[in-house]
Amino acid sequence: MTPFQTPAHHPAGGEPLAMTETGAKSKSDIDLSSEGNNGTEGGCTVEVEGPNERLLLAAAYVYDAQYNRNIPFETSPQAVRLYYFYNHWVMQVATYICIIVDLALALFEEPAVCPLPFLATSIVEIFCLMAFFGRLLHYGKVTPRSIFWKDTKNICVMVTILLNLIDLIIYGSLSIAQIPSVRWSRVLRPIYLVNFAESRQIRRAFRSIRNTLPEILYVFLLFMFSVLIFSLMALKLFGSRKLKTAEGEPYFENYLEGVFNLYVLVTTANSPDVMMPAYDYNWWYSIFFIAYIILNTYIFMSVFLAVVYNNYRKHLKNEIRKLAYMKRRKMAEAFNALKVKEGPDFVIPETTWKKLVKLVAPDISKSHRELLLRVSKDEHQEYVGKQAFIRLADLLNIKVITVKARMHPFECWMPHFYRSAVSRFIRRVVHHKGFVYAFDVVILVNAIFIALDDRNPLISHAEWVFLALYVLEILLKLYTYDPRSFFAMNQFWNWFDTFIIIAALIATTVNTWLSSVSQYNSQQVLDIVFILRVLRLIRIIDSIQRFRVIMNTLINILPTMFTFCGIILAIYYVFAIVGMEIFKNKIRFFPENSTHPYAQECGAEALRNSAFARGKYCRNNFNDMGSAFIVLVELTVVNQWHVLATGFSLVTRPEAKLYFITFHVVIVIMIINIFVAFILEAFFVEYSLEKSEVETAIEKKIQELGMAVQEGDLPSGKLVDNMENCENDLGAFGEVDQKGLMFRIASKRYRTVDALLQRMFEAEIPPEDEGPPMEDILNLSPDDLYIENPTYHTAA
Repeated sequence: MTPFQTPAHHPAGGEPLAMTETGAKSKSDIDLSSEGNNGTEGGCTVEVEGPNERLLLAAAYVYDAQYNRNIPFETSPQAVRLYYFYNHWVMQVATYICIIVDLALALFEEPAVCPLPFLATSIVEIFCLMAFFGRLLHYGKVTPRSIFWKDTKNICVMVTILLNLIDLIIYGSLSIAQIPSVRWSRVLRPIYLVNFAESRQIRRAFRSIRNTLPEILYVFLLFMFSVLIFSLMALKLFGSRKLKTAEGEPYFENYLEGVFNLYVLVTTANSPDVMMPAYDYNWWYSIFFIAYIILNTYIFMSVFLAVVYNNYRKHLKNEIRKLAYMKRRKMAEAFNALKVKEGPDFVIPETTWKKLVKLVAPDISKSHRELLLRVSKDEHQEYVGKQAFIRLADLLNIKVITVKARMHPFECWMPHFYRSAVSRFIRRVVHHKGFVYAFDVVILVNAIFIALDDRNPLISHAEWVFLALYVLEILLKLYTYDPRSFFAMNQFWNWFDTFIIIAALIATTVNTWLSSVSQYNSQQVLDIVFILRVLRLIRIIDSIQRFRVIMNTLINILPTMFTFCGIILAIYYVFAIVGMEIFKNKIRFFPENSTHPYAQECGAEALRNSAFARGKYCRNNFNDMGSAFIVLVELTVVNQWHVLATGFSLVTRPEAKLYFITFHVVIVIMIINIFVAFILEAFFVEYSLEKSEVETAIEKKIQELGMAVQEGDLPSGKLVDNMENCENDLGAFGEVDQKGLMFRIASKRYRTVDALLQRMFEAEIPPEDEGPPMEDILNLSPDDLYIENPTYHTAA
């Protein structure tokens, strides 16, 4: 593959193109045939100046709109060539690999999971920094210089690279001189994860979080004021009574310690322990703690979620509004690059449209392209109008499954038997809903038998009955449906059922055979059998409609949840690095038979008789990156987090608790609440949003054309002539004798939350509205109003 070629999912490459005038063109000016326009240089096809350049430019705009990419690129031949190469999948994968390797270096640097010499890790890090700099330099060659230097993320990456190099030099020099030092720049490594163009989803989420923080800050300050006031009251109520905790410690005699204990109470981690000394002294004091919990745990935490949800939702939709406007603008630019004059209007010729789609989506079939063309223009027209062209990016984003309707193999091999009355009866039974319900009952009965004692011979022998029924079910389905359609790539549950049944059959057979061999313990095989039996019950999810809707919704929002996983990973990484520098080797784990004098105290005398040591928390330490991440996960779960904070403060200083409080505020109060708000918004949209206009248009056209399309060499414009009438349901293969192809819209699981939200906003944009200029789009705020789009402020 040459640098100018692109994989199937990328717009076609080619030699650089130049921005041309986008005024009115005659049809002769837009002749995009390749004859006479191509030359050869160095074994690569070189596109010379001409209309093909406008086609490639339009393809770049359409691809940018399709995948919400917003990289402003110069239009000189060299810049455009670099732009295609910049977005090549190899370059993107290489960047991700370098980011992952750079972050993973913490596993091998002191304190390390697997220690490596400093020279080895520094060489790898320098290589990654060179790759980052090269990627940044490549980006600078693509974008206009004025835009490049105004982009904050580029400045952040450059400064981070410089700081990493300075830290490497200083740390290496001090190591040679055997002077202890700290690798302070490691906390900056997540900046690469956030600020490269490939991480635009994570960056957009960070931007929404950053815009939400000011509103959260006011609620947090009021919350902390409440905690401080209650702590002062606790000091006056209990401090002079010389009460003791269960560990014999003073009870609310120190104000800062009281603030920490009441802050922990908000998380309920030390409830009711913190209340018991006062409650034992006088039961009336329980009113103080109950009032505190009601106000701070329930009211303030609920207000936190409400404020976070409201503001994050507003800023999230503002980001989506920007994407919708930018997509509309880029599609308008693509239209302007190819438009020709047709009477009073500008249009895109049909031949030009086909070549453009072939460049942007080279992997879709001719039939699929003809289907999209029919959706985009009237039957008797030979061109595509602007309003229809603007929808092209959405049309390409809709997953249209092409299903080849073939004859069942048995129908080819045994046509008379397969069409006999008995065979038709069997197939009708399999198609009937009662067939599904019957095996749902079998699964439920099987679940009851799994829960019973399998040492009972009757129960163990029943397993063979259930396996026989499941195998019979699969065989009947394969007899009824075409096996190639039954095991299509999108038939997840068919693959899952078959794999589980075959694996259970093999494992049960092996287990029975091994059990017959004397003096042999087949417990491991038996464990596999038990697991496969339980997994078999998952099939019930796909059988019940409500279960299936919820599962599909969760599957749909799963990719967008990965965005927050990236955010949490970045924050975890920073806290882990800081924690390792502060707490490394302060707490150690020893085996049970260790002779170390402080083995029971986790290697620190200060932990003697502490809750940390009594709870055997010695493995919860910051002695390497893996252990640090586990501690942070435990802190995120919240339970017993105050025991961890107190333990680490005992081996360092009391001020160390601020590290754990900060982590709780950032992750649990802010990020987790924002994550919950995002999941709520995504779930509401995904669960309730109807099909978009373009999706409905495709389905209508599929129905108009009969759904069955003969694949092969389709004469241009002869799609309807190649249709075959077919009225059967696409979900039931083998019911009707068919040939050719059938189209259907893929399951909702192929959608993304961003795409759904965009469609909500785009429905409010008038078709003729291209939006404000690109610079204004990037600076849109949730409160900005536009005459062309007066409804945005209500949606935001």
